[in-house]
Amino acid sequence: MAECLKKQNQFQILKSLERDSHPTQRQLSNDLGVSLGKINYCLKSLIQKGFIKVDNFRNSSNKIQYSYLLTLKGIEKKQS
Repeated sequence: MAECLKKQNQFQILKSLERDSHPTQRQLSNDLGVSLGKINYCLKSLIQKGFIKVDNFRNSSNKIQYSYLLTLKGIEKKQS
């Protein structure tokens, strides 16, 4: 995948996920001021690069939600 966002925005996504691993893509989109599609594309890129991993879980209403977890590689990237 091509570079999804400027490095500054990647850093912001990693920082957001460090604070809260359960945001929706819509919340990330609103927080960063970028389109929902761009967030989706960027998350896929960050997963492919090994900076985050995604787990899904079921909440009480049986809807599938996702948890985005920083990997060690993602933590190192965020700090650099």
